[in-house]
Amino acid sequence: MTSRRQLLQLMGSVVALGTAAGCAPVRLGAPQLLSVKGDLPKAWLQELPSPWQSQRLERPEQLLSVVDRSALQEQGLSGAALLALGDGWAQQLDRARLQPLEASALLAQLAPMAQAPSRLFAPEGSVPVAFPWAFGTWLLLLRSRPDLWRQRQQGWSLLLDPSLRGKVVLPSSPRVVIELALRQLGLSSDDPQSLNAPALPKQVSALADQALALDERDGLNLLLAGEAEAAVVPSHRAIPLLKKDPRLSAVLPESGSPLWWQFLLRLAPQDRALLDPPLPLEWIRDGLSLPLLDRLLAAGWVPPLPHYQLEPVLRRWPERLRPLLLPSEAVLQRCNSLPVFSPAERSRWQTLWDQALSR
Repeated sequence: MTSRRQLLQLMGSVVALGTAAGCAPVRLGAPQLLSVKGDLPKAWLQELPSPWQSQRLERPEQLLSVVDRSALQEQGLSGAALLALGDGWAQQLDRARLQPLEASALLAQLAPMAQAPSRLFAPEGSVPVAFPWAFGTWLLLLRSRPDLWRQRQQGWSLLLDPSLRGKVVLPSSPRVVIELALRQLGLSSDDPQSLNAPALPKQVSALADQALALDERDGLNLLLAGEAEAAVVPSHRAIPLLKKDPRLSAVLPESGSPLWWQFLLRLAPQDRALLDPPLPLEWIRDGLSLPLLDRLLAAGWVPPLPHYQLEPVLRRWPERLRPLLLPSEAVLQRCNSLPVFSPAERSRWQTLWDQALSR
């Protein structure tokens, strides 16, 4: 089992940044969509219209570093006009490097829950700078544990089952782990006072004690290899596996979970040497409708469309997978997005995390 010290070292480790090596040759003057490998559905990328060109980097840290350091030209990415990033990474971008989305008709097609994410959780009335093209929950994925699946009414408390000690892969984000601990206590981070709950540090510590590793991106390999028996992963990573691996089952507790979001964002003109190209609106719209919508769902990517639009499409899916792709309205009401921390909030959560792991 990973020791407490190793967990702290893992959480504090610095990910080395690479270069944009491996990108396809860039056509001079072509507008580019920058994404991270695996974070845009292949079927959708293949439909990207000319003259747009897709450039995929290895990791989100790399993409963020290239943009933040204004290193687009030196990396051969001077035509970068669109970024595809998850919510945690997108919120680390300097908003001055983004420009308004100018896709009001497309945003109007989305469910009301997508409004705050389109502003990157800025106050109501702020200009939308992101198109939230997919969202989902975190799921508890079990391998060859039908006994635990039958106890799924226990929700996130299943993670504390004695038989799972040292056999759980938890997210690498301390924030998500703390959110899970809050839900085990019947609390929510929507109430700031919940962080003062006397039982919370002990709960976080107990959860971390169960961990074999903290790594939702690559930790699935531990689950598939049999070294782990449970993993908490984003739904888009779980759905494709659940369709083809009978050893796996998944639980979305009735108490809900944190939400993840995937965004398309426009770089501001001053970040590029080229003129500002128009958004590929038809391409974005295609991802919200059949037949391409079926292929996005098959890969675990669910656009935040109103339930009445998605439910008829999901009727063709196995019944066990439908609530994992699109939770009921009641469960979604108990889910919460994770807006960026203020410095004071970050310090408070970090203190809680450090205290919990030092127990």
